[in-house]
Amino acid sequence: MQKMLTREKSEYSRKVHEKAVIEKRQMAVERREAQEARESEAEAPVVRTLTLNHGEHQDATLFRFDKGCYLQFCPGPSLLGRKVFLYTNYVVSDNPDEKGEQGEQGEFVRNQYYGLEWKRENANETLGSGLLLTDTDTYCELRLARAGSFHYYFVYDSPESRVGPQGSGWFHVAPTLTAGGSQVPLDGVMCQTVLAKCLGPLPRWLRVLRVAHEAGYNMIHFTPVQELGASNSSYSIANQLRVDPRFNDVNSGREATFADIENIVAKMRSDWKMLSICDVVLNHTANETPWLAEHPEATYNCYNCPHLRPAALLDAVLARLSDDVARGALEPAVPRRVTQHDHIEAIRHILQTQRIPEARLHEMFTCDVDDTVQKFYYMARNKVPPVKGVGEGARDALRLTPDPQRRRCAATVDLDLALQIYNVYRSDCYDEESRLKKSCEELRRRLEQLNEAAADCMRDHLCAALDNCVAGMRYFRLQSDGPKIEEVSAKNPLVPRYFTFPSAVGSLADMEAIIYGEAGRLVMAHNGWVMNADPLRDFAAREHDGRVYMRRELIAWGDSVKLRYGDKPEDSPFLWGQMREYVELTAEVFDGVRLDNCHSTPLHVAEYMLDCARNVKPDLYVVAELFTNSDHVDNIFVNRLGITSLIREALSAWDSHEQGRLVHRFGGRAVGAFLRAPRRLAVPRVAHAVLLDLTHDNPSPLEKRSVFDMLPSAALVAMACCATGSTRGYDELVPHHIHVVDETRLYAEWGETEADEGLEGRVCGAAGLLAARRALNALHVELAAAGYSEVYVDQMDADVVAVTRHEPLSRKSVILVAFTAFTSPDASFGGRYVKPLRFEGQLDEIILEAGLRHKDYRSTGRVFQPPGAFTRHSQYINGLSEYESHVRCGVPLAQSSVFAAERREGPLTVLEFHSLPPGTIVAVRVSPHSPQATALSSLRRTVAALHAGRPDPLGLGPALAELDLADFNALLYCCEPEERERCGGGAYDVPGHGPLVYAGLQGVLSLLDEVAPRDELGHPLCDNLRAGDWLLEYQWRRLESDPRLGAVGARYREVLRVVAELPRFLVPAYFEAVMRGLHADVERMALARMSGAARGCSLSRALALTSVQLAGSVQSARLPALSPALPPPRPAHSVSLSAGLPHFAVGYMRCWGRDTFIALRGNFLLTGRFQDARYHILGFAACLRHGLIPNLLDGGRNARFNCRDAVWWWLQSIKQYCTEAPQGYSLLTDPVSRIFPKDDSDPAPPGAADQPLHDVMQEALDVHFQGLVFRERNAGRQIDAHMSDKGFNLQIGVDPETGFPFGGNDANCGTWMDKMGSSETAGTRGKPATPRDGSAVELVALAYSAASWLATQQRAGRYPYPGVARRHRDGSLTAWTFAQWADRIHRSFERHFWVPAAPSAADARPDLVHRRAIYKDTHGATRPWADYQLRCNYPVAMAVAPDLFDPKHAWLALDSVERLLLGPLGVKTLDPADWAYRSDYDNSNNSDDPSVAHGFNYHQGPEWVWPIGFYLRARLAFAHENGQYAKTIASVYAALAPHVAEIRSSPWRGLPELTNASGAFCADSCRTQAWSSGCVLEVLHELELARRTRPLPAD
Repeated sequence: MQKMLTREKSEYSRKVHEKAVIEKRQMAVERREAQEARESEAEAPVVRTLTLNHGEHQDATLFRFDKGCYLQFCPGPSLLGRKVFLYTNYVVSDNPDEKGEQGEQGEFVRNQYYGLEWKRENANETLGSGLLLTDTDTYCELRLARAGSFHYYFVYDSPESRVGPQGSGWFHVAPTLTAGGSQVPLDGVMCQTVLAKCLGPLPRWLRVLRVAHEAGYNMIHFTPVQELGASNSSYSIANQLRVDPRFNDVNSGREATFADIENIVAKMRSDWKMLSICDVVLNHTANETPWLAEHPEATYNCYNCPHLRPAALLDAVLARLSDDVARGALEPAVPRRVTQHDHIEAIRHILQTQRIPEARLHEMFTCDVDDTVQKFYYMARNKVPPVKGVGEGARDALRLTPDPQRRRCAATVDLDLALQIYNVYRSDCYDEESRLKKSCEELRRRLEQLNEAAADCMRDHLCAALDNCVAGMRYFRLQSDGPKIEEVSAKNPLVPRYFTFPSAVGSLADMEAIIYGEAGRLVMAHNGWVMNADPLRDFAAREHDGRVYMRRELIAWGDSVKLRYGDKPEDSPFLWGQMREYVELTAEVFDGVRLDNCHSTPLHVAEYMLDCARNVKPDLYVVAELFTNSDHVDNIFVNRLGITSLIREALSAWDSHEQGRLVHRFGGRAVGAFLRAPRRLAVPRVAHAVLLDLTHDNPSPLEKRSVFDMLPSAALVAMACCATGSTRGYDELVPHHIHVVDETRLYAEWGETEADEGLEGRVCGAAGLLAARRALNALHVELAAAGYSEVYVDQMDADVVAVTRHEPLSRKSVILVAFTAFTSPDASFGGRYVKPLRFEGQLDEIILEAGLRHKDYRSTGRVFQPPGAFTRHSQYINGLSEYESHVRCGVPLAQSSVFAAERREGPLTVLEFHSLPPGTIVAVRVSPHSPQATALSSLRRTVAALHAGRPDPLGLGPALAELDLADFNALLYCCEPEERERCGGGAYDVPGHGPLVYAGLQGVLSLLDEVAPRDELGHPLCDNLRAGDWLLEYQWRRLESDPRLGAVGARYREVLRVVAELPRFLVPAYFEAVMRGLHADVERMALARMSGAARGCSLSRALALTSVQLAGSVQSARLPALSPALPPPRPAHSVSLSAGLPHFAVGYMRCWGRDTFIALRGNFLLTGRFQDARYHILGFAACLRHGLIPNLLDGGRNARFNCRDAVWWWLQSIKQYCTEAPQGYSLLTDPVSRIFPKDDSDPAPPGAADQPLHDVMQEALDVHFQGLVFRERNAGRQIDAHMSDKGFNLQIGVDPETGFPFGGNDANCGTWMDKMGSSETAGTRGKPATPRDGSAVELVALAYSAASWLATQQRAGRYPYPGVARRHRDGSLTAWTFAQWADRIHRSFERHFWVPAAPSAADARPDLVHRRAIYKDTHGATRPWADYQLRCNYPVAMAVAPDLFDPKHAWLALDSVERLLLGPLGVKTLDPADWAYRSDYDNSNNSDDPSVAHGFNYHQGPEWVWPIGFYLRARLAFAHENGQYAKTIASVYAALAPHVAEIRSSPWRGLPELTNASGAFCADSCRTQAWSSGCVLEVLHELELARRTRPLPAD
């Protein structure tokens, strides 16, 4: 047996040695990594960005920052197009130091603001203080080096803007707390409150306060140290500038001074590293304050606030009754000791029937009817009555106005109004006297009604007052939860006094004389608080008419009078000066202040005083308690006053679950929270808390809970990631409230030796909870200093709570388990089963184990014996002495009294508990297992590199080097159908959430962008990541089989492999960081392969990426084969442009002719994708048939030629390519491999029928000029299930008089408004919603654009054909040159399309005109009224061919669009006043309403996005000629604000096809549409060109 023990001991020693070696190595690694992390932080300064939004005033939003942080104010999208001036009252130095940091200059002046200069992101370019914001890539910056709360606001157009701030907010900079040369983190504050009056004379202070020092506290909160009033309340100060005489040295007789107190707190600060704060009381002063008699104007009294006189008289009535009861004058009905409900009811009866009626309080609000009528009579005799009297309604306008002095029966009415109402001619009166008599009688009746109404109102107030008085008496004298004070005396009156009087209460007449006389200056209102009142309103102010005092709703402090500051120092100079000196003196002595009764302190007063205090001590720590029951209101106070920490009470918890919730709420992020970059968006915060297990305002927890809960509650508070604290007495187990008013005894001193234990007035380390508190405080400050900033609270069962504090760098954790005991356990209870503690990682140590037990447990076995009878010491405050806390620190597991065993379950460590007694606490330190620590080490370096912006931090560069944009489409995007076609898979489906929008990186990034900023660790995505590696593996598995992308997949796999090795609770955080890094690198490389817009502003870059998003290689939607003779470069992939996702992703529905060429310039030309543009132009050219470009491409061979507009957009794209692409005109000679050499040809193979592009173009133009009527091939249900037979018949041509292209009929729809009815139920099948046959306005403009351009190219020798010709049936020929064609259109356009602003002879069909100052939508439609419908198409024509339009007409017409059609993102497709207008599109509508069934209203109201691009370009085109250039530039940028917001917030990262009314989401719309993004990109390009051509003054 002995040998076995020796062997086991040897084995144990070996393991201990090995573990020590491993730990040493790990510590070395961690030290190195910590150094690297610090270096990384030095590389990347901490930057927080605040977004400025139009109309956003964030008075109740709290932003908290630390010193050294750079705060950047960045414009939100809503500020685009506005010239913005930003101001702040943060003190900005004019002389930055050599590092460029703002120095401090002068004192802080709240209303002194500094203008900030705008800068360009990623550039050292300063742009001035007033900037026209054209993008969100600009900012204003402050380096925060001064503590306090600061305001900012911005205005538009000029610094002296009369409109006022258009947005504002606050930011809070935390002070730096230093004690003994060491910095105390805010979350590491451990504060103990002491009642200063209980400290005794100054010579004993350090001995008393050492108890807090020995218990590990690092801050003392002193209640006021000034001279107190007669009530002995700690908060009733009689002299703000004199130290309380009770602190005088009784031995020497020396008077205590503030300098003496300063010496003590300085010694605490230097020797004990202990800070101090002291209360300041600003809203009341003691009744005995000497200066009140000299300065009664500083109070709310009956002289300067006569509106309080009725309430003062009521108070006198109540006081007189109380005196009568106290001297036994009302016995036996009301005895001197109130012990029964009958006594209170008797008091109610006396008040209700005798005392209150005697006061006749209603008379102070009524008028003297006789006197008023007499005045009216004399005025009426001398005034001729009006011919016409006022209406009946005016009679109710006559109201009583209470006398400002509240004299009896002195209320008045407006006699001029009374004359208008009552001094009128009367048909039933035949002489003047009878008329006057009748008038006076009517007025008298009205006055009597008004008096009765005033009396009723007063009766209501008095009824409420009586109810409140009775409720108060019941609580204080009878209720079990009240103090049960039976005696009625001067000290304990029936009800609290609301006013202090200069003399004893006398008769009612005497009191009224005082109230209304000069002595009324000394009838002063007391302070207090009002339940559920608005803390931002002064309840004693004149506008509230003394209601709170009259209705007795105030919970009054009868020992203090409320101070009346007014609005500014000039209103009460003495009071402001006195209190300023008091506050500055307090700030000079102490490290901080606690603003007592903050919620009742006038905000402007507290602002002023705290500003003065901070100018004395810039790093002032400001604490306050707010009883507002509203985070919104709390934040207003915190912002306005710069409150550092709000007091929160753990004692408010009613069970362990609520206590855990408080710990979680008031500090720290969740364990495993997402990683934060050094530069990130500032997020609103809750106010920083100082969480106390007991405040000095509350009774002892022992009055509510068991003594055995004291330690667990203290432990849970100690684990909170915020400042914490307690009140002297808690640790000593004082079982009663140490009352701020009633307590007269002294605190005990620290016992230096063990021999002091048990001596009167001494406290030693073994007393109460002191030893445990010291260990808990040491743990709290360690966690704060080491950065354990993440918190997790686990309710293990109804009584047991586990709190985890986690350090996000080393990923170590401290877990504290507390077994609460709200109710007393059975005295002999031995404990119970508690489920095991499980955590990922390894147990490093048991930090501490502690509990509380009865000292006699060894002899009685009754550990949980309840307290015996308690005896208060007469001189010293004492606690329960029969209990002892047992604390063990650094406990080996084998010796633990809490844990029975340790085991492993995979990565989990499981600690089994012994049978656990209530009141037990245990704290353990855990760290990642060795493999996990290695993975974390690697990831820390990776994340540091990402945050530092180092080149290629993930090593993707080589794998991405040879990829083209089609490859990046697969890496970043690919929606569900595209991915299924690409590799057979689909987008990742997150259980509980649904499929991601893309299979590529953007799919998961879009979701992470929603989840990560809010730390939604409970989101299904995070659940999925913690549960397994499926999403990690998906990232590389979808790529590994692709020969071009396999290397990228391999790199993904390598990077993500490390994430999979982490503890599961950390996977979401590091997955997000790595995925964000991968996405950033891939996106950056994608942008690098483009030019133009891809190098522009943030919106421009985002729109450029939609080109990558929508152009991909899809086998089922390839472009037609190019000619084998086409000169290089030739495409590596057949890339096709999707019309929109997800509806037009694959197959025959992917590529649309008109969509492609409306979108082509923005998506391809402006992004530098010239070859992709070229391939699309040539590919569609190969399909030309019947002079038309396909509507649906379907590979070319199965194309449909049922649209009239695609060919014109194709010609426009050719023009754009030639003029904007390098060597663009060479396109005209590129060979086109015609699929249909003739209209009736079978499909030809590539190269069999090549033609130069200019020949194909000319064929299209010739066919149109010649005119053609044809029927679609394979017409019938096999190609269109809804088209009527007539609809398959197509016609195109050019009008010989106007030159306008025309075509179509009323059974088909050949332009982009192509909705064909499909509902049998509604009878719309085969009926087009918008035929737009005839000459559509935008096609006329496109024809003009093509003809005029070709005329120029023909003259330049670039285009071989001079024009077009038509052969007539008789063989004759009509030929036009392109110039002639263009001229004919130009001469005809205004005449046929302009609808004048006023009726004129030019109106062809005035009977059809519905809107004026517009351009018609079509000309020559089968349905003539359709020509005159207001639609969004003529702005398209304006942007395409501005030369066609009269600039003045154009501007008026654009105003009509803005007024009637413009939405946030798009343009309405129909006039809202049109009979057919239906704003919301629902393709699934299966009703019998023909206007909306099956989405019939697709183009009859919904707001389409792509036309807004043309509308804005049209504005730019005509702005200068209309004298609106600068204004238009700004308004165009402003119009793009919603698009910025949309593309940032949409998970698809694009612009939608359309929206419903007012920009509302449309479920049936594509979420990202090629022409939407392309057309907006064109606007940005045109803006840049315009400002380059015609710079604004700011440019």
